[in-house]
Amino acid sequence: MSLTLTTENSGRRLFIPALRGLYQNFHDSAETILRLVAGGALVIHGLGKISDPFGAAGMVEGLGFYPGAFWSLLLSCTEFFGGILIAIGLFTRPAAFAALFVLLVTVWFHWITMGQGYEGAEKSIIWAAIFLFFVIRGGNRHSVDARLGREF
Repeated sequence: MSLTLTTENSGRRLFIPALRGLYQNFHDSAETILRLVAGGALVIHGLGKISDPFGAAGMVEGLGFYPGAFWSLLLSCTEFFGGILIAIGLFTRPAAFAALFVLLVTVWFHWITMGQGYEGAEKSIIWAAIFLFFVIRGGNRHSVDARLGREF
């Protein structure tokens, strides 16, 4: 009797082999839920910005991004429309890359500019890691990209 779990690309052994079916059945669903939550959270975060897309111009210029109106508009669109794209899984990798870039700027802002260190940048680091995951993995089989049969 073997205690080995063989899943896609995995030869790991489980401490509780009876959980094998559960892990296999919910593998893709868990990833899809993470994509939906991350994209949805980004949409909600960008909702205030998209209603005033040039409202962050002063803030982005304060970070050294000129012209502020251009970068403010890009930030608003990245958060709102990028979040929608990530949630539905359309152009997942480019949208996640744009979100990753925004999050890395916020890490720099909180850690370096504001001098808050890890404590101030912690949420941005976690979110950046989530979007890095989708840059690498794409949208999975429960995405519009998969339905189209093409992805970046």
